[in-house]
Amino acid sequence: MEYKNVQFELIVIVFSWEVFAMNKTFITQLKILKMSNIKPNFSELARQYDIDRRTVKKYYDGYTGKPKHHNKSSKLDKYYELIKKKLSLKGVNVRAVYEFIIDEVDPDIGSYSNFNKYVKSKDLKPLKTEKGHPRYETDMGIQAQVDWKEDITLHNRFGESFTFQVFDYKLGYSRYPVFTYKLYKTRQDVFDCLIASFKATGGVPREILFDNMSSVVDRDGRKANISNEMRAFAKDMGFDIKLCKPRHAFTKGKVEALNKFLAWIIPYDGEFETEEELIAKLNMINNKVCERVCDETGVPPILLFQKEKEYLQSLPSDKVLESYLSHDRQTTVRKDSMVTYMKNKYSVPAEYIGKPVKLKVINDSLYIYYSTELIATHKISDKRLNYKREHYTQLLSGYMHSNDDIEALAEKNLRQMDTLL
Repeated sequence: MEYKNVQFELIVIVFSWEVFAMNKTFITQLKILKMSNIKPNFSELARQYDIDRRTVKKYYDGYTGKPKHHNKSSKLDKYYELIKKKLSLKGVNVRAVYEFIIDEVDPDIGSYSNFNKYVKSKDLKPLKTEKGHPRYETDMGIQAQVDWKEDITLHNRFGESFTFQVFDYKLGYSRYPVFTYKLYKTRQDVFDCLIASFKATGGVPREILFDNMSSVVDRDGRKANISNEMRAFAKDMGFDIKLCKPRHAFTKGKVEALNKFLAWIIPYDGEFETEEELIAKLNMINNKVCERVCDETGVPPILLFQKEKEYLQSLPSDKVLESYLSHDRQTTVRKDSMVTYMKNKYSVPAEYIGKPVKLKVINDSLYIYYSTELIATHKISDKRLNYKREHYTQLLSGYMHSNDDIEALAEKNLRQMDTLL
């Protein structure tokens, strides 16, 4: 039986080679006839090579056979310009653009594997600059790692720029992450972010690994010492502070790896309107990372977290937590001389446009501070736009010269805003 199979395979190979040789001879003969300006007898050649005479004529007229590679169209072709545009953004990666298109444009573009192949075939893939580093495993509830993703700048649909920081907090065992949006990286910001992370995970690990960030350490020449405020905070929260060895930040490999997911926010450049919407996009990405299968563990962080959270230490009392919170929200004054609170806008004097301010709510009033200076107060309102007359008039004065016209236009516009908004 085996002998017959081998014999059959040899016959097939010989037959295939004979067909190949015959076709090669056939094509060569046609080329010679054509170069000699001799019209062949198509019927005779057809009988000689046992093929249809129409096939002979087709090859004589220039047919060369089916192409080896088919340039098939792809359903991603219609998004080529969008993909190219988003991949040109600094700091972005292919996965970030794929996730953006899935969420915002077309959920049926296919698998990431096919998307990645398409990007490669079009030579759109950005160059990699990151290097891999070893990771250090810890048991459940033992360690978290933290880091800043610094100075991310995105623009909204109106061209206004938003520069912000993201605090990365990651539990070592489950890889469960918490992203916190901040404008600055002060010591108070670190306290706020850590408390937000503790609340999000329902407990405190036994140690937290930091790099030598200035908000955590005080420097005496080249020597870095943990600040007294940070020591007191850690003691009250119940964790030990661990510092990376200088120039060895790769010991925070888990949280460093987490930073690549923050590139997923970059394709939203030009795709949002307000700061609240931007924060909502960041939270959506945070949730996706929690539910995505982790390359290192092979399961989503949310699953391992269900067990790890049982090993976290209990949260300190509300009184202790409240004593470390700033209770102020930071934001930036926009070009319309307004800040946003709970989806509604409130005005400040025009000279503070582009400057950072703090929002404090007491009872039903919103207090807006620049540094320690109170620059505006508003009653919390359901109206979308809340301009003080003097603020709006001051804003208009930059575009008009006649005081009478400014007052009249301000009155008219504010009345229309009250009616329409």
